Amino acid sequence: MIGELAIGLVVFDLDGTLIDSRRDLAESANALLAGYGAPPLGETDVARMVGCGAATLVKRVLAAAGLDISIDEALPRFLSAYDERLTRHTRPYDGVPVLLDGLRHQRTPMALLTNKPLAQTASILEAFGMTRYFQWSVGGDGPWPRKPAPDGLRYLMGEASVGPAETVMIGDSSVDLQTARNAGVRICLARYGFGFAALAPDALNGDELLADSPAEIARLLGIGV
Repeated sequence: MIGELAIGLVVFDLDGTLIDSRRDLAESANALLAGYGAPPLGETDVARMVGCGAATLVKRVLAAAGLDISIDEALPRFLSAYDERLTRHTRPYDGVPVLLDGLRHQRTPMALLTNKPLAQTASILEAFGMTRYFQWSVGGDGPWPRKPAPDGLRYLMGEASVGPAETVMIGDSSVDLQTARNAGVRICLARYGFGFAALAPDALNGDELLADSPAEIARLLGIGV
């Protein structure tokens, strides 16, 4: 468990932590490639490219397909393809609503920190009735540098009037891990998320909280205990 210190803010990543968006992201990436006459990439391969924002994802997809195409041309195409598929197959992980309900019941402030564009983030949250849980949301197209830069996380702590010792970040990837370290906050890594598979074992210091399900995150945060 987290320990005796009160939690003043829980900051969630989105993809791979709250929602399983692998298939919709992969199909959007492959729709982009199909438009250039390139063969599709595997869903797992695309999932490993997720985490640093849409532009980086598109760059990685194009590189993997061996295409030399300007990101300025390709990115709008990808975003348009993804807008059509945001919630076609994407769903919250089992146990996420219970986790969020538990935190809300305990009056724990929650925020969202994602490298996904904010408009797409808002659409996904609205589709699954999750908007009400988050007092603040920071997307990858906001005024702050994307994760793993700590700026967005520090902004959220400022809004909640809490310090690093009172903040917990919940994520699934090396990007989330480094963001937490850069901001000096505690990290809980969702091992069930698709970002965790690409995290090198030697990246862990041993002081991270590790969870194999949203229910285990709830236990680690002391919900219902």
